[in-house]
Amino acid sequence: MVVRKPLALAGLLTAVLVLVADQASKWWILHGLHLEEVGQIVLLPVLNFTMVWNRGVTFGLLTGDSPAAHLALAVFAVAVVVVLAVWLARTTRLAIAIPVGAIAGGALGNVADRLHYGAVVDFIQAHAFGYSWYVFNVADAAIVCGVAALVIDNLLPGRSEQAALRAKHRG
Repeated sequence: MVVRKPLALAGLLTAVLVLVADQASKWWILHGLHLEEVGQIVLLPVLNFTMVWNRGVTFGLLTGDSPAAHLALAVFAVAVVVVLAVWLARTTRLAIAIPVGAIAGGALGNVADRLHYGAVVDFIQAHAFGYSWYVFNVADAAIVCGVAALVIDNLLPGRSEQAALRAKHRG
């Protein structure tokens, strides 16, 4: 597939960068730091590397330990990436292309883990004032940031994808 649109190319580049950063960080966690054997490394008073094998969908929800469940989650994520690719090909704004690419790259990073390990490698644990967030990874962060950027963009007056398309068709 040849990408001709600069916006789609920007989104594709974002997806590739997120995927590479995610997989490189997970390789380093597993094979450089050997976090699976160590268990936890305290980095800051509010940040740890903590090894978690996530067998669920997001943040450990809907956990399934069977090979069929791992495959079903991977297939679902790939279907989402296909939908995101169509959205990316049709986008008219960089503010949409970059977050969509980040979400797609993150989803592919977690799919790669499911297919390779049967679970997703999570290792970043933020905590403060007795509260600990879910343990996550670079892919999860890219997905959350991408979704947040899309929501914020959609809430700004006149900035939604639909408004841009309407303006394009009017003028």
